[in-house]
Parts: sequence; C-alpha cells; structure tokens
Amino acid sequence: MKHLFKPETMRQVMIILATIVFVKLVWVVVALIWLPTSGVEYNEDKGPKNLYYRVRISLDNQPQQAERPKEAPKASIQDIDLLAIYSASDITVVTVRHKGKTKVLSKGEEINGFVLEGAGSDYATFSKDEKLYTVTLFMPKKSDKGVGTITTVNGSAGVSPQRTKSDQEGPVTGEVVDAGDRRIIDRSLITHYATNMGDIFKDIGIKDIKDGDSIKGFQVSFVRRGSHFSKLGLQRGDIIKSVNGQEINSYNAAFGIYKDIQNIENLTLVIVRDNKEMELEYEVN
Repeated sequence: MKHLFKPETMRQVMIILATIVFVKLVWVVVALIWLPTSGVEYNEDKGPKNLYYRVRISLDNQPQQAERPKEAPKASIQDIDLLAIYSASDITVVTVRHKGKTKVLSKGEEINGFVLEGAGSDYATFSKDEKLYTVTLFMPKKSDKGVGTITTVNGSAGVSPQRTKSDQEGPVTGEVVDAGDRRIIDRSLITHYATNMGDIFKDIGIKDIKDGDSIKGFQVSFVRRGSHFSKLGLQRGDIIKSVNGQEINSYNAAFGIYKDIQNIENLTLVIVRDNKEMELEYEVN
C-alpha cells in the first residue's frame, strides 16, 4: 500500500503549525499586558517648548507705605453768616446760617464748634479754643424789604470770656386753654418765653421761606408733642405769614414782634397750611 504523504513531510508541517500557534499565543499575552485595551495611543506633536515662562512676582514682602488718613476740613468762622440779632440786658439771641441751614442761637449755644458769647447792635462774638471771633451783620437795605446782604468778617484772637446763665431761667408755668373759636394763653407763659428765648426752640423749630432773595414767611419745621406750642394749634409745615396784621418778611420784623410780645392782649396769626390760608386767634389772659 502506497502512502499519500511522506512521514518526514508531515513532521515538518506539524512543527511549522506548532511554531505559528506558539508565536500567536505569545503575541496575545504581550498584547494583553502592554498594549492599550482599545484604540491606538497617539502623541500629538505640540512643537518646540518655550525656553521661558511667565512668572508673577509677589510684592507682599516689600514694605508698603501706610495710607495717610484724610484730614477733616477745619471749621472756619467765615462759614457762618449772621442774619439777625436780638440783644437785651437779660438775653442775647442771634440767627445764623451755616452750610445753607438757618439756626437760632442763644448765649452759650454753639454752631460749627463756635460758641455764642454775646452780641452788639451789628455784630456777634463767638469763642473757640480760648479765642474770640467777631462776625459782623451788614444792615439790611430798605429796598430789599429788610433782607439785605449778609456777610462775615475775619475773627480776631482773644481770651474767651466766661459764660453766664440768664437770671430769668426757671420752670415754665401757665397753660393754653382751647376756647373753641380762640385759644387763651396764660400771661405767665408769655413772660417766661419773652425772657427765656432759648426755651422756645426746644419745643418748636422755625426756618425762613424765601422767594428768590426775599423772605415770604417762616415755616414750622417741628413741634414737640405735648409742649405749649403744640397746644397753640401750630403744626409741622405751617408757614407763618403775619402776626397781628404785620407781615413777617424779615428777621428784624420777627424779632420786633418778639420784643413787644409782653405788651399784647390779643394775637392773630395768619398761616398757610396745605396751600390754604387760615387764621389762628389767641387771647392773652
């Protein structure tokens, strides 16, 4: 019987197949250990690297200059305008303006750090830091209905005099009674406020109302609840136009009425409230 294949040939074929299987098995092991599980790694060529880098230098360790606190503007007597003066043997009251706001001061009170020490016929004296300053009132012009031009002058140094309190100070007595068509004021109240003007402005605030450069009245800015002035029927926002028929169109006119307040028997105020003019009637008893 004749063989189809020679034994030697079959042996060589088996050796070749065994070699191929071995190589394949080795390749599979290498692939599982070192090669990626999916895809192919790809390193992008990003070009040549920079030879320098940006570096932020911190200056925290360098000494810093301390910021100088801003100095507050120094108070100046020239910032105070003298609008009106009422000076008698037992009382001194002035009206001043500072930064657009009007304020009434009695002796011993201060504004912008300056204390009112006294007044003459056309000037007022203020003290600060043991120095005395004079503020002059220029007399109003008749053509300006008593308003006039108000200016200040430089202060002069001096020793501050001691302040004295008015001998007329004392408790407020008397009452205001509502009688329907009018209110009855006890004369003791008039006497007290006529000699202690500083007490007036603890209970009521007054500021001028202007039409251009002319004063057209004085407005009530506040009334302390429960005070005698609240019992007079005055309310915040009321504008006092006239007293007993005399128009209140200047500080001189207002102080003129105040000067003679103890001599009156009846009092009529014309006021504007909520854009309506009305009268308030009083009887002094």
